[in-house]
Amino acid sequence: MTQITTVPTGIDGAKLTKLTLWQDERGAFLEAFRASWFADRQRWVQWNVSRSSGSVVRGLHFHKLQTDYWIVLAGKLQVALVDLRPKSPTYKAAKCLSLDSAEPEGLYIPPGILHGYKVMSEATMMYLVDVEYTGKDEYGVRWNDPALGLPKSWYDGPEPAVSKRDATAPLLAGLTDRP
Repeated sequence: MTQITTVPTGIDGAKLTKLTLWQDERGAFLEAFRASWFADRQRWVQWNVSRSSGSVVRGLHFHKLQTDYWIVLAGKLQVALVDLRPKSPTYKAAKCLSLDSAEPEGLYIPPGILHGYKVMSEATMMYLVDVEYTGKDEYGVRWNDPALGLPKSWYDGPEPAVSKRDATAPLLAGLTDRP
């Protein structure tokens, strides 16, 4: 059985899993996921792949029910996480992490954690979720709201391409639905 090493992110329940990329003259192999790594999850029900060009921001959003598990297959992302769970020991903690396909890691994001990413170079991300998507369990917060307390690097750089939904999401202060 392949063992994984988990690394805390500074936000309770969110964790990085260090994955091993096996390479030889033929190419490479990556064991990206095993259900046994996440014994607290009953089942994973949907697998998604997102491709993005550079200078794109996706999110920020959170779920009340859904857990995500992300892996970058190509490219590099800057991931933003903000703990919106009032009963969490890390409530209001805000972090940015780098996910890079050259150093494979999985990112486990439990419900109630605001998350999204900035594409640093053209990227492809695969993610598993434990609730099928219907749109009823997705709540957004404006990606560039300074009240989130994200590191300065999140706000730096040229104006990114953002979906209309993400660009018009409420500011944190105006959020009516909370985890």
